[in-house]
This record gives sequence, structure tokens and C-alpha cells, in this order.
Amino acid sequence: MTNPTRRTLAGGLAALGLALSNRSSAMAANAPPDMILHNGRIATLDRANPAPQAVAITAGRFSAVGDAAEILPGAGPGTQVIDLGGRRMIPGLIDNHIHIIRGGLNYNMELRWDGVRSLADAMAMLKAQVAVTPAPQWVRIVGGFTEHQFVEKRLPTLQEINAAAPDTPVFILHLYDRALLNAAALRVVGYDKNTPDPPGGEIQRGPDGTPTGLLLARPNATILYATLAKGPKLPFDYQLNSTRHFMRDLNRLGVTGAIDAGGGNQNYPDDYEVIQKLAADDQLTVRIAYNLFTQKPKAEKEDFLRWTSENKYQQGDDYFRLNGAGEMLVYSAADFEDFRVERPEMPPEMEPELEQVVRVLVQNRWPWRLHATYDQTISRALDVFEKVNREMPLGDLHWMFDHAETVSERSLERIARLGGGVAVQHRMAYQGEYFVERYGARAAEATPPVAKMLEMGVKVSAGTDATRVASYNPWVALYWLTTGKTVGGLRMAPERNTLDRETALRMMTEKVAWFSNEEGRKGQIAVGQLADIAVLDRDYFNVPGDEVQDITSVLTVVGGRVVHGAADYAGLSPPLPPAMPHWSPVNRFGGYQDRAARRGEGRNAFARAVARCCDTACGVHGHEHARAWTATTPAGKDSGFWGALGCSCWAF
Repeated sequence: MTNPTRRTLAGGLAALGLALSNRSSAMAANAPPDMILHNGRIATLDRANPAPQAVAITAGRFSAVGDAAEILPGAGPGTQVIDLGGRRMIPGLIDNHIHIIRGGLNYNMELRWDGVRSLADAMAMLKAQVAVTPAPQWVRIVGGFTEHQFVEKRLPTLQEINAAAPDTPVFILHLYDRALLNAAALRVVGYDKNTPDPPGGEIQRGPDGTPTGLLLARPNATILYATLAKGPKLPFDYQLNSTRHFMRDLNRLGVTGAIDAGGGNQNYPDDYEVIQKLAADDQLTVRIAYNLFTQKPKAEKEDFLRWTSENKYQQGDDYFRLNGAGEMLVYSAADFEDFRVERPEMPPEMEPELEQVVRVLVQNRWPWRLHATYDQTISRALDVFEKVNREMPLGDLHWMFDHAETVSERSLERIARLGGGVAVQHRMAYQGEYFVERYGARAAEATPPVAKMLEMGVKVSAGTDATRVASYNPWVALYWLTTGKTVGGLRMAPERNTLDRETALRMMTEKVAWFSNEEGRKGQIAVGQLADIAVLDRDYFNVPGDEVQDITSVLTVVGGRVVHGAADYAGLSPPLPPAMPHWSPVNRFGGYQDRAARRGEGRNAFARAVARCCDTACGVHGHEHARAWTATTPAGKDSGFWGALGCSCWAF
């Protein structure tokens, strides 16, 4: 992606950049900048300089932020001058909790229903992908959606899935509560009458004991993940390609940074080889701070003893660096967030096992994050943290709870007193209807109580928890924070518990920096900070609330380098090889889907995706072809139809 000396230069200028004024006068003493952006509505989130006219970037950092009349004359022959055309520019978005490393390894194998608003459209996509997926591969739809986003307000039936895919294995993960497998997938994974239910899970069966294809988390998702793990994996080179495509879709949504929360079946260091190579080859387009997630129940202390002895906190650079431990510290403290079942009670061994791990982390000065959905779990964990703190002061460790949907005011006071933080995510945008069904609308009004956290001065930021329990689209999180609504349209939070748009934006930019111990280094457009920005396709501060979730970036810059361009800036977008393998759903559908209600073209998401593919790859009238296909051609005949039209993108 970049010159190998980029990071060296950026690091060398850090001290100088941080010493400069936030005004453009500082640029006069420096060499011509690498990039200047001007003629836009620039939201810096720097209260001392909130709305400048222009921005200059030198060696990956902002070198001037101020008046266009002062900055533009500083352009040299090598300066890239970009006219924003009146568009809104913001600091690049940072996701405080996403499983980007695991997600990248699998992205090219997954058909994403993220954003699709009709089950009919979703099933059309499934049928089209089944038609081109070769044996023994699966068609996988692995989270990122909820049945409530569909106008039909339901999932497909097992009969519908089997009709769409009689021979190709299909695995559909819905949140953390269930998975739907067709008959072909059941045969491949070997589930039959004699297969026992695993602890915490259920294989639904017919009257004769034969599995139906529905797997239920009761209450934990182990059965869902264990089944998914039985599917084929991509080879190493394909995983490199897959991770690049995932990062590019994040860039398309304006994401420039992320804190990776590890994840189940994400073993260190083996499953980090791909991301390590991309980092070494300077091909990361999202800055990643990663946490290490224990993988061995009853051996968690040994994991962290080994990792803290072999690794140093914050090792790495501005693009890839170790951020501490978690989100899983010990399995006995994991309260899974399936609101369709009763709250799980943590076992009595939680406290002693958690204390052992926390002592290791404090001794080595490693921050941690702990998955905790319910206040009951948070309160018990705080008992442990306070006990350790009395003997081994936590001091300035940037530790945090993740999720905290039902955290109490009392627990928030304890968190603040110990110097911790809370990382919230938009899981309720996808599960809110289930929460209301179980606990009532009143209880859902402040779940989680984000406005109260800010009022109390608790360190708090926002993210997505993608890619399984929710989508990776950060604009859905901002929509949820500002409107209090789910993606299904249910209004959960009253206005008093929502955030204004600037505060919400700060939750996904500057406030995330504390959670990776990088305050003052990123999250604002200010002199000396890392030059990460997103130029939006519409003005976040002025669009109707419902449209916030539809925003994308037309220009994304990370470290002063363009990593994504669209519309007027498409020519600036760096090339990306096609997704591997050739049949990857990414080649036809991409990732997050534009809402049909906004696009208003074609009969379904498949038609829109193929139209985009044809227009881009073939230069033919893809939209016309897509409309003709949806109007006249059954899904099973698509190959011949597109082949007859000479549509090369369909011939991958």
C-alpha cells in the first residue's frame, strides 16, 4: 500500500507535530505538505479550532489546520490538493470493539445480509450464491443482521432454505441465539439422531430424533461456533486477500481505526500470522490495537503468564500494536447476551479464577477488557478488581468493561472510582426487541445507560462488536446512539437517554483513544495527530435521523494516504485485486448492503449488487441487465443469462 519508510517518517515527526500550534501559521516553517484538503465543512472535534477552512498533512500527520488563505499557498509541486466540494469531513471513525482480525480471515467466504431490509431480497442473494458456489464449499451467512430488520419480521424457514439449496451446505448464524443449517450442511457436519446436545446448546430434533437443522444457544453460543468451525477454511494467501477486502469495506464506511477484541477460536499467535504479515508489508488500511483473548478454559492464568512474559504491552506501531488482555479473561466470567433466555448466573469459581488472571495483568501493567452484559456480573467482577487494587494499585491502567447493557449507577460509581472505563456497542440495535420482550419497555429505556455514563464522567466510547452479534457498520451505531432506535425501527430510548450528534461522533473518534492509551494522538483533526479522515457522502449533522445509518465515505484517508475513494474521488482509490476465491460473495455483493428503501432500483439486493458489479467490471449497462434478470429469469438460470450478455463479472 505504501512506502516502507512511511512509519519511520511519521514517528520521527511525532514530537515536532505535537509541539506545533493548532493553527496554520506553524506550516510556514516546514516543507510543502503531502496533501491539502479544502473547500469543505470540516468538523475537527477540536474545541479550540472546530471549523477550519483547510487542512494540511505532512508525513502522515496533520501539519496545519486553519485558514485556506494561509494553507493553500504552502502547496508544492508534489502536494496533492483535494477539493472537498462542500462535503462534510470528519476524523476517521474508530471502532472500540470489533473482531476485525477474525472477521478478515473469513470475510471472503461470507454472504453478508447486513443492511438488507427484505427477506425476499436476502433469499434471492442466497439462491444466487448457491448457484455459483462449488462443492465442497459452503454458503455462510455469519451474523451482522437481525430478523427484525426485514419487512417480513422473520427468519427464513428451514423448508425455504432447503428449497433454495438442496445440495450446497448452507449455514446461517442469527446473532448469538441460533443457527440454521440445511440438510446438506447437517450431512457434512455429521449431526444425526445419535449426536448428543453439547453443554449449553440444543440440537432441535423432529419426532423421530432426527436433527431439523436448527441449533439453539441455551444459553451460550459454543454449539454455533463449533459447528461453523467444521466448514472449509481459506488458505493463507486467500486470507490475506480476504482481510484486505474487509478493511476496504470498513474504509468505505469511514473506519480508519479499530480495537480488536480477540474472539473464540482466535488463537495467539497462530491466527495472527495473516494480520502480522499485512502489517509487516505495510498493507493495513485500518489501524489496529489488539487484545489477547484466552482460549483455554481452566488454563487462563497459564495463557496470560505466557503472553505477558513473551510480549510487551503496546509493542508494535501506530498501525498494529498490542493493547492488553481480553475481552475473555476467564470463561467462568462470561455472561452470554442471548436475551431470549434467562440471564445466566456465573459460577462460584468466577471470583478466584478472575483474581488470578487480574493479578498477573496488574503485575505486568497490562490493561484488560472484560466482556460483561449484566450488572450482576459487573458487580462481582468489581469485587475482584477492588480486592486486587488494595494490594496492587491499578493506578493508570486503562482497563474497561465491554457491553454493560444493564450496568447500574452504583457499579458506574465503582468503575469511575477505580479509574476504569466502559466500552459500549450497538448490540441493542439488533437485539432490542428481544430485550423488551423479556424485561419490558421501561427497562430498555437506558440499556445501556450511555447518557448517564457521560453525565457521571465515566470513560466511555462506542463501537459495534461486529461481525457476528451485530454489523460492522459504524453509522448504525451512531444512528442508534442519536435516535434510540433499533434497526427494526423500535424506539427504545427516550430522547433524554440519546446523544446529540456531536457527542455521539466523539464517542467513535476521540473518546476511543483512551481505550487504546492514545489520547492526543488520534481522534481529532488537530496539528500533530495522526492524519485519518473521512469525507462523507452526506452531511452527518444535517440529514434526517433515520438516514444516519445510510452514510458512507466518498474519501477515506489513513496516515495521509487515500485508502478508499468513490464518486468524484473514485480515481484516487488504490487498486484492490478481486476477492479470492473467484466465487466469493464479495465479488458479487460486496459487504454491507445499501438499504433498498434508499436505493429504489431493481427488484432486490441481488439485482443491485450485480448491477454494481457489471457497471464497474464490464462497462455495460448493468442496471438494465439486472432489471431484465429479475423480471424474467429464475435464479437457477442466471449463469446462462449473464453469459449470453457477455457479462464477464458474472463469469468469475
